Amino acid sequence: MTTINITAKDTKGTVEQIREVIGGTITERWGEYILNVDSEFAKGTITFLTFSWGGSSLQYDITFLDDVTLVKDASEFNPILFNYTVEGHSYHRFELENKKRKLDQYQSVIITSKDGGYNYMYLQKNIKLKIHQIQINRVKFLKKRLNDASLLNKRLYEVFHDQQHENVFAYFGTYNLKLANLVKQYNKIKQKGMIRILIKEGIVYQILSEHMLQHNKDVKRKRKPETTLTKKEISLIRKTGQKILNNVAEEYNVEELANEIGLTQAKLQEGFKLLFSRTVIEYIRHVRLEKARDLMNSTDYNISQIVYSIGFSSRSYFSKIFKRKYGISPSEFLKNKQEISAVKIA
Repeated sequence: MTTINITAKDTKGTVEQIREVIGGTITERWGEYILNVDSEFAKGTITFLTFSWGGSSLQYDITFLDDVTLVKDASEFNPILFNYTVEGHSYHRFELENKKRKLDQYQSVIITSKDGGYNYMYLQKNIKLKIHQIQINRVKFLKKRLNDASLLNKRLYEVFHDQQHENVFAYFGTYNLKLANLVKQYNKIKQKGMIRILIKEGIVYQILSEHMLQHNKDVKRKRKPETTLTKKEISLIRKTGQKILNNVAEEYNVEELANEIGLTQAKLQEGFKLLFSRTVIEYIRHVRLEKARDLMNSTDYNISQIVYSIGFSSRSYFSKIFKRKYGISPSEFLKNKQEISAVKIA
C-alpha cells in the first residue's frame, strides 16, 4: 500500500505531490500540464488545466502498480469535486466514515468535504483508470460565473454557498453516457495554442452542466431508476450504441442486435432508454441525423449522397425528420452554407 498525503493548495500542487511519490516528469504546453510516469509505482499520465474562474480539469489515464491511498487535507484545498470515471473504478470516504463508497464506471459523482477534514481516495493496483475530474473553488466560481447560483436546485445551491466549508456533501448518481461522449470530445481536440484551450474550456462547462443536470434529474426522481440490468449487460449495450454510432449506414434490426450480444429485446430496449433516453430505433435515427448534419458541414455532398451515406432510403422522409429535429430543412441548410462560402470567396 502506498499512501500519498496531499497538502497542496491547488490542483497543480496536488499533481506535484503525487509526482514526488510515484515519479515522472511534468511538462507544460499552452497552459496544459502533463505528468508522464513510467516507474515501479505507476504507468500513464495525469493531465490538468486550470481556469481563472476557479475551476480546473484533472484527468487520470494511468495504472497504479500498488494500491494507492490519496489522503487529501481539506483545510488546505477543499474544492467541489465533479468526478466521472470512463474506465475502471475507485473508492472514497470522508474522515469520520468507516465505509468506502465506490465511484463506478459511467457514474456522475459530486463530493465536497468539511473544512479541516480529510478525504480518502482509494485507487487499486493493476486497474486501468480513466477518470475526469472538475474541481471548483466555490468562492471564485460564484463571483465569476454563477452570481447567486439561482439556477441550481436547493441542495446544490447550498453546497456552492457553503463558503466556510461547514458541511460535507456526497452525491453518487446514475449512469450518464453523455458525460462519456463529452470527455471523449475533450480528449480528441487537435487544435493548438489558445484555440485548443478555449475549446477545452467550453467542453469543461458542458461537462460541469451535465453533472448538475444529472443531479437535478435524480433529485426529482427522489430515487435512482430501477433496472434489472447488470453492469456487464449495461456495458454490452453501451458497446452496441457505439457500434451504431460508428457505422450509421448499416441496416439494423432490434432482434438481431439483441441476439448479437445475447440479450432479450426487452433488456436491449431497457438499456437504451437507461443510457441514451431513447428506444433503439429512436437512437439509430438520432445518430444518423447527427451524422448528416456533420456531413453537411464538412463535405460537399448533395442531399442524395448524404441520404445514402447515413443509411436512409427515402429523401423525403429524411428531409421531414431533419427539419423536425433542427428546425431547418436540409436544402435550406446547404443553401445557407453555399451563400456563406460565396461571401468568403468574394
